[in-house]
Amino acid sequence: MQFSKSRRRALSLVAGTAAALIAAPAIAAPRVTADRRSLAFHNLHTGENLDLVYWSDGAYQPDALHEINRVLRDFRTGDVHPIDPQLLDLLVKVNRRLESTNPFQVISGYRSPATNALLRHETEGVAKSSLHMRGQAIDVRVPDRALSDLHRVAMSLRGGGVGYYPRSDFVHIDVGRVRYW
Repeated sequence: MQFSKSRRRALSLVAGTAAALIAAPAIAAPRVTADRRSLAFHNLHTGENLDLVYWSDGAYQPDALHEINRVLRDFRTGDVHPIDPQLLDLLVKVNRRLESTNPFQVISGYRSPATNALLRHETEGVAKSSLHMRGQAIDVRVPDRALSDLHRVAMSLRGGGVGYYPRSDFVHIDVGRVRYW
């Protein structure tokens, strides 16, 4: 049977589209079974250290998240609050870009409303509705990397807000809207 050029082209297009649609789920679905995300923290106020895998087998690990919440608690009040997993994922990206094996040194993780009010009274620039109070912000440094490098990498990821505090020796990272100060 003889097909015209345009008919042959149309059949080829249909066959290619069908093949693409059949393959699309395999292409679009990332392989998460081999994906492991881990973080290490050293809380400068409590002296606690934590190094663990918080994501594996395609899911966040509840026990690991619980431990992260505990270590990143408000050290002034002891209040524990869930840390947003998006913040943890952003920290993993920061760490990978920095190529550091050292833990994040934590200046401030979760902040209770009472602590935030105290800091607002004592310090200029503390937000009234700080994302720290929602577990969506952290103030950190990395001991083997320049603070300016941490700041630059965090900004380059455009994952949220990034504040640079060289006199206080930390970088603020949050998963709110993208902004820099």
